[in-house]
Amino acid sequence: MRSSSKPRTFGLAAGLTAMALVAAPLSAPAGATTSALACGDGSYNAEAVLSGSTWTARNGSRTVYTGTSMLSAMQAAVGSLTAGRTSKQRVVVRGSGSMSAGSRLSLPSYTVLDVCGTVNVTGSGSGDQAVVYARGVTDVEVQHLNVTGAPLYGIFVRNGVNVTLGQIDLRLSGGLGIRVDNHGDRSVRTRNVRIGNVYVSGTSTHGVETYGVDGLTVGTVTARNTGHSGLLLNDTINATVSTVDAQGAGTGTGYAAFRMANRNGRIGSSYPTNIRVGQVIARGGGRGVFCVSESGGAVIDRVDLAQTGNNAILIENCHNVNIAAQGGTVTGPGDIRLAARSEFPNTSDIVIQNLTVTNSAITENPCGVNTTFRNNTLVNSRQTIC
Repeated sequence: MRSSSKPRTFGLAAGLTAMALVAAPLSAPAGATTSALACGDGSYNAEAVLSGSTWTARNGSRTVYTGTSMLSAMQAAVGSLTAGRTSKQRVVVRGSGSMSAGSRLSLPSYTVLDVCGTVNVTGSGSGDQAVVYARGVTDVEVQHLNVTGAPLYGIFVRNGVNVTLGQIDLRLSGGLGIRVDNHGDRSVRTRNVRIGNVYVSGTSTHGVETYGVDGLTVGTVTARNTGHSGLLLNDTINATVSTVDAQGAGTGTGYAAFRMANRNGRIGSSYPTNIRVGQVIARGGGRGVFCVSESGGAVIDRVDLAQTGNNAILIENCHNVNIAAQGGTVTGPGDIRLAARSEFPNTSDIVIQNLTVTNSAITENPCGVNTTFRNNTLVNSRQTIC
């Protein structure tokens, strides 16, 4: 059914208030208190500590590294954990230092990392180097991590199960913030990924990106002046996101504060609702919300989008997407557009509702299938729908 009801006003508080983060607490390693404690609190199995200019890594009474390299100290502490373990052991890092963009701290399965300090990334590198790297792992956790500089990736996880990222602060001058994917073996999805709160700025590409994930829970992604999207979900299913809050995400590009692409939300050959987003906030940047390339199965409860350089909302060749289920605002110059490319099936089952649209436009071209526009208030805006 296609409908376009008469616009009317509705109650919506000026300026959406950020949703309170409701996320499952990070799991605790055996014998440790929960990671809701301050960084470094609770029990641990090994630690790397900076004193003056010297790093020392210890496991119990054993000293496993002494020297000037933060990375070597961290890796030695991780390497000192029990080989072949089947339960989590925790490493605490106390102090700040630097590492090369051409290097990485590798985490094996059943490892918890808590970095109480800042890692500054220097120089250049290539490939999949990252401040924290994990591949083919089970039960890996990064409780706290602060990064500056220009890493290739702040955190890179490939083909993992039960991955938890807690409080992550990435104030970068290049690179990509966090990428979690399954591109080592695409026949097997990365599963059960939990991300608490991420602040990411200054990337040359995305703030947070997933590809090939089944089971994703995200608290808040705060993106500031990222080169591309604030949060990008590719081929990811069964995801819940509380808040995306972006300023200047993808300025001058077609990327968005929140983007879904590459059959994101598609399960088998259909699009049951399995992507749930509490709120998307966008100021400036490229787009606000962008769904493309046979993605869908998504509900976004609230949007607060303004001053985007490209479309505030673009839905292109997507299916079963409900925008502003609970309400929202779109303020131009960016418009709301439903579109389709001929190489993919036409856009279908889209609901655009409960919006106050100011100094903007709503455009549907070409006509979608079973598109619904309802309860939208147009303020100095036009609507061209089928």
